Amino acid sequence: MAVELKVPPVGESITEVQIGEWLKGEGESVKRDEIVVMIETDKVTVELPAPVDGVIKQILVGAGQDAQVGDVIGYMEEGAVAETSGPSASASAGASTSAPAQEDRPASPPAAPAAEAAHEEKEEEEENVRASLPPEAFARVMPAARRALVEAGMEADEVTPTGPGGRVLKEDVERTVQAQKSQGRGPAPAEAIGDRTEEEVPMSPMRRKIAERLVQSQQSMALLTTFNEVDMSGVMELRKQFQPQFTEKYGIKLGFMSFFVKAAVEALKQIPQVNAEIRGKSIVYKNYYDIGVAVGGGKGLVVPVIRNAERLSFAQVEQTISELAGRAKNNQLKLEELQGGTFTISNGGVYGSMLSTPIINPPQSGILGLHAIQERPVAVNGKVEIRPMMYIALTYDHRIVDGREAVTFLKRIKECIEQPSRILLEV
Repeated sequence: MAVELKVPPVGESITEVQIGEWLKGEGESVKRDEIVVMIETDKVTVELPAPVDGVIKQILVGAGQDAQVGDVIGYMEEGAVAETSGPSASASAGASTSAPAQEDRPASPPAAPAAEAAHEEKEEEEENVRASLPPEAFARVMPAARRALVEAGMEADEVTPTGPGGRVLKEDVERTVQAQKSQGRGPAPAEAIGDRTEEEVPMSPMRRKIAERLVQSQQSMALLTTFNEVDMSGVMELRKQFQPQFTEKYGIKLGFMSFFVKAAVEALKQIPQVNAEIRGKSIVYKNYYDIGVAVGGGKGLVVPVIRNAERLSFAQVEQTISELAGRAKNNQLKLEELQGGTFTISNGGVYGSMLSTPIINPPQSGILGLHAIQERPVAVNGKVEIRPMMYIALTYDHRIVDGREAVTFLKRIKECIEQPSRILLEV
């Protein structure tokens, strides 16, 4: 019996999706609740499980194509068993079930010689790819990634997988190849030298949404950025002093982000305009603090939200960030975890950025940009000392936040980070 594979509801406001990687191909067996295909939206990646045990009979919408919620993208045959290759399997199939089935089916037209030759060539290429990889790697490497591995002359264990279930994706291979090139590890393949070919790939729904919102931010807001610098000595000393006890008690390291989240809450309490938004002809002030923290995910930059950050301890903030970042890397964030947020923190410093002007995520009115920590000579009590310094930036919507408030906001962040005890005392 044919069973439809439909695009499931993926969010209240989402109607269009993009089909991602098919984890099962036509003719492959699949168990009930086993993931069949990845479905990408502008916010999250959703897994579509098999509704029954059976075989994938037909794929209607391929990877990279768009579909609507509720669309049928493929069919399964319930209870069927995938055909196996080999003389014995073919003979037994022909003796038992093939003949009656063929009587009910019209004969297929003979394949054209060119098409048949192309099919045989493709099969031979797949066999060569399969033979070049160890069996355990082949089982967890996606088809597109297999060929990319062979072309790059790499093994699967050289690549960090980001696909579901630890699968290696084509993007993982390409990312590793680029990283090795940037580090000077080996020359580019000979066939790539002087290569001027182009490759056109569709933008993912998430990338399209990011582009749309960034343009919206630039066009609809009066964006302005102000800067300050922070001496990180106090926080670094505090982390060094209590890191062993913190790690032993909570199972995670005490990072810098929890300090900035708590400092941001204190600054937002002092300057409520930065935590507000313009709605129509009104200003909506929010008496809660949902802080979005930008993290790098498997499909790009995402901003999961720490709800009610003002009620959380340092440990709870660190645990929440660690959990969200881990699930973001594996594309396992839920849609509701990316929605809302009253203020955002973006840490470009983890990538080595020294200074930047972050862009606000509408309808928020501010975003705090953190940057790399660098030892620099600074004047301290009339003497020059070497201190670990960080530039911080606040981009704000000048329609609602004045320059004085923006500068005061950053000054409060600076005070709380340079003297972390002020966060606990709220002074």
